[in-house]
Order: sequence, then structure tokens, then C-alpha cells
Amino acid sequence: METKNVMIVGVGGQGSLLASKLLGALLTDEGYDVKVSEVHGMSQRGGSVVTYVRFGEKVYSPVISEGEADFIVSFEKLEAARYANCLKEGGKIVVNVQQIDPMPVITGAAEYPENILEELKAKEVFIDEIDALKLAEQAGSSKAVNIVLMGRLAKYFDIEKEKWLSAIEKTVKPQFVEINKKAFELGFSS
Repeated sequence: METKNVMIVGVGGQGSLLASKLLGALLTDEGYDVKVSEVHGMSQRGGSVVTYVRFGEKVYSPVISEGEADFIVSFEKLEAARYANCLKEGGKIVVNVQQIDPMPVITGAAEYPENILEELKAKEVFIDEIDALKLAEQAGSSKAVNIVLMGRLAKYFDIEKEKWLSAIEKTVKPQFVEINKKAFELGFSS
């Protein structure tokens, strides 16, 4: 089996590391060789955070280069645009339609770009948009955006939903398991 590559991109504090841990646990349980690598920007200050998850029969490097990502899961629109060049031909971007202003926009030094997703679609990039924040709130916590996005990503994997739910039980603190299962279900079924 050829190695598959998933990039999880977002802003510090959004739960991208838990999402990658969940995906890594699921894929390991499925018998794949899995490598996970985290790249922190100014994550504590709301900066960009990138996690690479690579899986296959044998994976030698945890890093995904430009043009290699089968999937990009983006917690925010601008992050989807920032990493779109990493997507391989025929790859897919699952993106939360939320807008989180980066520091240059907050300080007034820059403007948040308009029509980001439309521009990517014009370049024939496959974009799967989801209002993950709305669904997370519906599940009971705005912090469950990451698991809503994992639910949406799961639609593109040939792994039974029950196995994803089992991975949630293994990776999420017990007091948050039910909210996260609900968030996953909402992402999966939307």
C-alpha cells in the first residue's frame, strides 16, 4: 500500500494535536505503520500549527512535502489557503468555514483576504466546507471543532465509524468522551 498523507492545520489552541493523536491511534489500531509530526508556530499566541500524519505499510519520514498531502484538514479558512500548495493532485481539503483573524489583521497591519475558498475552487482544488463551530456547539462544546472535522474526514476513509468512535474513547479524557462522540457524529452525518 502506498503511503497516505494527512495534514492537520490550524491555529494554536484549536485542538489540532488531539485530532492528530486520534487519527494516529485509529490508524495504528488498523495495523498501519504511522508517523505523526507536530510543527508548532507561535501556537500559544494563536499562531499557525501544523501536524503531519503519514500512514502505510512502512513509513520512513514523518514530514509531508509540497504536493504530497492526500488530505488537508483545516480548522480555519486562511490556514487552508496557506497550505494548499502541499496538496497533491486529486487531494482534498476539509475546511472549517470559521474565520480567525491572525495577529497582523488584529493589529490593523493587514486585512483578512476575501474569497479565499472561492479562489482555491477556481484553481480546481477540492474543498469540502463545513461549519464545524456550529456543529461543535450543537454537540455541547465549541472546543469540539477538532472532532467535528475528524468526523467529516472519516467520510473519506474506508474505516468503520465504530472504530473511529473507539479511538475517541482511547484518546479523549473520559469526561469529554460523550460530547466528542456527538461532535464526531455531527461531522460525519452533515
